Order: sequence, then C-alpha cells, then structure tokens
Amino acid sequence: MDGSIARPRPLLALCVRLATALALATMAMLVKLAGERGAHLIELIFWRQLLTVVLLGTGLALAGRLSLLRTRRLGAHGRRAATGLVGMLFTYGAVLLLPLAEATTLSFTAPIFAVLIAMVLFGEKIGRYRWSAVVIGFAGVLVVMQPGSAAAEGVTLTGVVVGLIAPAVVAFISFQIQDLNTTENPWSIVFWFTAISTPVAALALPFVMSGHDPVTWGIILLMALTGAAAQMLLTTSLRFGSAAVILLMDYTALLWASFYGYYVFDRAAPASLWLGAPLIIGAGVLIAWRERQLARARAHPAA
Repeated sequence: MDGSIARPRPLLALCVRLATALALATMAMLVKLAGERGAHLIELIFWRQLLTVVLLGTGLALAGRLSLLRTRRLGAHGRRAATGLVGMLFTYGAVLLLPLAEATTLSFTAPIFAVLIAMVLFGEKIGRYRWSAVVIGFAGVLVVMQPGSAAAEGVTLTGVVVGLIAPAVVAFISFQIQDLNTTENPWSIVFWFTAISTPVAALALPFVMSGHDPVTWGIILLMALTGAAAQMLLTTSLRFGSAAVILLMDYTALLWASFYGYYVFDRAAPASLWLGAPLIIGAGVLIAWRERQLARARAHPAA
C-alpha cells in the first residue's frame, strides 16, 4: 500500500472515486445545458469557483480546521490558480463545443500529455512502453474524432483542438499539484486555487453576465454544487487509496457522459467512439502500469 496515503481504505477509495466520476460527468452535462440556455463560459466558472471556496472555507471554519489553510507558498498557489483557470476555460469550452461523450473521451488523454511534458520540460527518458502508449492514445483520438465525417456529427476541428488543449493543461497542472503536495495539504491546495481564481473570474463578469430565467439559475446552481462535490470527493479518494489504482475509476465517466448525451441532448455516441475510446483508455492504463513499475524500481533499486 502507498505509504503516502493518510488512511488506507482501498474499497472506500474506489467507491468515492466512482462517485467523483459521476459528479464530474454530471457537472459537464449541466455546463453544456446552461451554455445552451445562454450562460457564458466565464460566468459558469465564476459560480463554480465561488461556491467551492465558500463551502470549503465554511466547512473548515465549523470544524475548527482553518489552520490547514496556512501557507508560505502563495506564489506557487497563484501560478497553480492561473494555470487552473486556463484549464477550466478549455475544459468547459470543450464541453460546450463538442458532444459530451467525445469531450469526455478527449479528457482521457491527460496521462499521454503528462508523459510528453515530463520528457520536454523535465528531461525524463521515455521508454518503449510509454512511447507505445502515446502512439496508441493518439491513434484512438483519430478514430474517435474524424472531424467533418458523417460519423462524427457535431464534432468540429475547433472543438477537437480545444478538447486536446484541455487535458494538456490538466496534465501540466498535475505537476504543479505534485510540487505543492510536498509542503501543502490537499484542502489548502483546493482552497487557494478557488480563493485566488474567483476574484479574477469576477473581473470579467460585467462583460459577460446576463439575466437568466429561474430554470437556468437552478441549472447553474446545480452545476456549481456538483463541481464543488467533485472537488471534495476527488480529494477524499486520494486520502484513502493509491492514485495508480483509483484513477482507473475515472473512465466510468464515459458511461455517464454517453447516458446524458442520449437522454438529455438526444445524441447517441457513434460507433467510432466505442472503437477509439478503448485505445485511449488502454494507453492511460499502460502509462499508469508503467509509472507504477518505475516507482517500484526507484524504491527498490537492487530488485
């Protein structure tokens, strides 16, 4: 068991991560629904961040744990918040530009981009296993997307580009969080991200915010609540289980995205998605397996 886990409870960690995948897929569905009803992308990000910082700050205050938020690394939190805002712009943008299932499938390429970032920015040597995963993953992207073809209705080149930039930024953020985790606790990382990014998003509100009917406001509120819940669940899952294992549960989000796409937006996932998604998911699993092998080798060099 991973020694960095605070309270190892593998089964609970898997269940919590499954709930995380459902919450993230539900949030994406609500983002798309609110966008179709006239809510602006930045407006959605603002309400999502505001509610998270309020709920987290209030919860820690009531529990008498505000000391968890102390930090001497505001600069690092600020850089993470800036990158996080960019990531949210592209992640939400992909949901608005692409069908839900396709946007979700593209998000699974984050581990592939993490490998490329590790090589380019950190000089890490990439062996045949991870290079194979990169090739397999992007082959899956070509199978799934096929912009302009009859099988990929609603998939545009702009949407695909935005949908690929999003996981690339998310992959870069994972390195920032990895660095912050050496000195900060998870609640501090989440709090300062939302606390710094909320006023930045608020600066743009006067230029993008518009009036909404009660139903749209209800959708926005539910979106913010599910987003906050997903953030809390994600943090909790990492407290109880190994990331290399529980991350595999994230792929269940594709099932929920396909369900919402069909029943909410009347758009069934095409056959090309079910052909390409296993390639992308398989690439992610191969990378996770290889990373675990390398970590064990570093921990036990003699073996």
